[in-house]
Amino acid sequence: MESQQATKPKAARATATRRGSLLEEIVVWEILVRLPPKPLLRCRAVCRAWRRITSARDFLLAHHDHQPSLPIFSGHNPWIRGVQRHNILAFDPRAATDGDRLHAVAQLDDVFYPKASCDGLLLLHKLGSIGSRSRLSICNPATRQHAPLPGPPWSFSTMGMYPHRPTGEYRLLLQRERCVVADPAPNKNQTGCYVFTLGSHQPPRYIGWPETASWIFNVPVWTHDCLHWYPVYYPESDSNPYDPARGIKFMVFDTIAESFREMHQPVVSHYSYIFDMGDTLGIYTRDHSAQVVDIRVLQDYDSEVWDLKYRIKLPVAEIKRWVEDSDDNYNYRDSDVISVDGGVLLLVTVSEWLFHVVSDGKLVSSFYRGRDGLCMHGCRLKQSLVQHAFFPALEGYAVNASPFI
Repeated sequence: MESQQATKPKAARATATRRGSLLEEIVVWEILVRLPPKPLLRCRAVCRAWRRITSARDFLLAHHDHQPSLPIFSGHNPWIRGVQRHNILAFDPRAATDGDRLHAVAQLDDVFYPKASCDGLLLLHKLGSIGSRSRLSICNPATRQHAPLPGPPWSFSTMGMYPHRPTGEYRLLLQRERCVVADPAPNKNQTGCYVFTLGSHQPPRYIGWPETASWIFNVPVWTHDCLHWYPVYYPESDSNPYDPARGIKFMVFDTIAESFREMHQPVVSHYSYIFDMGDTLGIYTRDHSAQVVDIRVLQDYDSEVWDLKYRIKLPVAEIKRWVEDSDDNYNYRDSDVISVDGGVLLLVTVSEWLFHVVSDGKLVSSFYRGRDGLCMHGCRLKQSLVQHAFFPALEGYAVNASPFI
């Protein structure tokens, strides 16, 4: 009898311990893992256990997987004490209030424009002064890591950035346009595409010249370990890739094999763009009047089967009322589509306004940036607190330093 009574407290303590472990597991792997980076960093101050768990690489990778892929904007503020503050903004449709939906993920001390993104990284482009070259740099807004990138000895454009999964490296896909400095090394004076590995001291590697690379493309979409581009439509251009008999072809870059191929899409009208639909692709097309947007979704990636999913009639009259109140003219400048919980929402910029429209054409919210020069870039940021290994190998690498404010 005494032994039975003695074992009860032990059993109770064991049950409490199991319940405590289960509660902690739920808190860490169901709640903390879903927080945005800034709130998560604040939670590390709660106790040593939380700091240890949320600093582990497996947790950080899971945290990154749970982060939404958010569209990126830029906007610069007036000069303050000799410094021009430049904001990198993200639009988060999950936020509870309008003020939190369009928020700054980084504030920089100079004007930089996002050129590419992947795994929490942003490739930034800074225009040089007259007579000097433009500069590229790489940063992680969540960890505030930054480093300038060395430029190759020729004029080139950045086509995309991607993780090369077989090696774990992060690489840039570059397009060389014309020779600036002669280089006797093989292939270094060739027009074509090159691959540059971040953190490497080797020059960019020539990989060839696909037929479609002479076209102009929008920001690529990443899915199925490939980068996908849709050609920009120019109705009066002789090199326009649109052919009514066969439709327009995507250019696809396999980031594992590092080779190019083409991918068909349905015949659609001009002014079409691709966007990320999670594990597949979408195409949105706007008409001449900029009043209707059609959205098609790739139902089967391998067989390239597309389906017209939405036809959104923009609330033009309502948008005009907002714009007229600010003494701006109605000028439909740009648009983007976001996939949210299996559906879509549409972002439209008019003058200095950003409008948020859902799939039934209803205007949900509007944001006025005034003189901040709000600019839509087409990039997505999926924030990450993972420490990328290549940063320390880059000359000029710094944390919590310029250009971060």
